[in-house]
Amino acid sequence: MRLKFLPSFVKRRGRITKNQEDNLKFLSDYSIKDICEINEIALDYSSCCLEIGFGNAEHIYLQAKENPDILFLGSEVYLSGIGTLIGLIKDNNIMNIKIFPDDIRILLDKNENMEVFDAVKIICPDPWPKERHHKRRLINKSFLELLHKSMKSKANLYISTDWENYADHIKKEINKTGLFNKSNIFFTKKNHLTKFEQRGVNEGRRVFEFNFNKED
Repeated sequence: MRLKFLPSFVKRRGRITKNQEDNLKFLSDYSIKDICEINEIALDYSSCCLEIGFGNAEHIYLQAKENPDILFLGSEVYLSGIGTLIGLIKDNNIMNIKIFPDDIRILLDKNENMEVFDAVKIICPDPWPKERHHKRRLINKSFLELLHKSMKSKANLYISTDWENYADHIKKEINKTGLFNKSNIFFTKKNHLTKFEQRGVNEGRRVFEFNFNKED
């Protein structure tokens, strides 16, 4: 399928372990196909949180385990991370995680007017540090506008990055939209750095955090 937006990732198979490969056989048991499906499942929970690009699955797994009343939808394009998350779900009997195994913009773009998410988390999106690649960055005005349509009133938006240049970019793009207000209240607690945030710190970079609420 030809996308109408520039990919913010390079989709590749990468290295997949035998366990991840076996877990991927169960993907259909945990995946959703459209916004209507996740909205229907969310009726059984107090709220619904979208995590975009869950990576090695550590953060979304811990969040779901600590908040069983919240439904978490994780989107990821890399099969290794998806396989890891399915393994965590199966091994720990986690009931409140669903997966969208593709570019989240495909899901959001098909949504007409359904406000589903109480929170959205985007942790360390690919920074595309070279200037000629900045156009591939996920966070931009058009993406934030697309995201805004699927978020409920006063929904929380949390973004982190360990690249100062990207942090400046994110701040500018959020301000351009006029759709979000700064907030000191976080949707759920985040008690530790993720693998990618910690790697940035280990390499001498600071983690920049953005916490906003949707402005109606």
